[in-house]
Amino acid sequence: MSANLRVGFIGAGKMASALAQGFIKGQAVKCASHVSASCPIADKHLLEHMKQMGCQTFHCNKELMDCSDVVILAVKPQIMPLVLPDIKSLVASKLMVSIAAGVQLARLQADLNPDSKIVRLMPNTPCIVREGVSVFCSGPQVTPEDNATVKQLFGTVGQIDEVKESMIDAVTGVSGSGPAYMYLIIEAMADGGVKQGLPRDLAYKLAAQTMVGAGRMVLDTHTHPAVLKDEVCSPGGTTITALDMLEKSGLRTSIMQAVEAATKRCTQI
Repeated sequence: MSANLRVGFIGAGKMASALAQGFIKGQAVKCASHVSASCPIADKHLLEHMKQMGCQTFHCNKELMDCSDVVILAVKPQIMPLVLPDIKSLVASKLMVSIAAGVQLARLQADLNPDSKIVRLMPNTPCIVREGVSVFCSGPQVTPEDNATVKQLFGTVGQIDEVKESMIDAVTGVSGSGPAYMYLIIEAMADGGVKQGLPRDLAYKLAAQTMVGAGRMVLDTHTHPAVLKDEVCSPGGTTITALDMLEKSGLRTSIMQAVEAATKRCTQI
């Protein structure tokens, strides 16, 4: 990956902002001005955060394309048909990375041109604190060097893995949408703590750090979650009593159904 890599975002929503902050913090780019974003004038308020970070901003996709080596398509799936014809003649040898849920490589390739170098990637918002997870698949024109660039770029904001495209929708259901599930659990745990008399700030801190620590245990120890769960449960103790309540309330089934619903939604876009 070039030390002078320039990254452009077509679209300036929350995911684009999170990635931009992560790239800058992780020094994936030389300086903030090597990151740019574009959006229509009607959505100019979305560019304010980019400007505050020191990024370049445009209302013209051509200007953004001219100053970018890697272009990240960060618009909503339903906006993609409006954007792709606008940039079709500009892609040339640019590496294009789409983070739009449910938009397949074949569709992107058809709407740009057969020679386009296109990567389909699903990140998540914890990229902003460089604890994200991204999964990608590459189109037929993408070279090994391009793949290396994607891995190095997104590797600065968390973990990254390459998979078959058939897995991307399920990835969206697990990690793309997953932070929202985790925030809901954190909020519920904190509310439970407050109900039992804990101060709100302390309850959120305990719940959030507990989730961070549990995740790190799975990743660092390479131990099955069920084994780690059993290690916390003493016979007749508080944890097994709590888990019994969670099983009775259907937590496990609800989360599995949430992943399934998000995955299916990708196919409807």
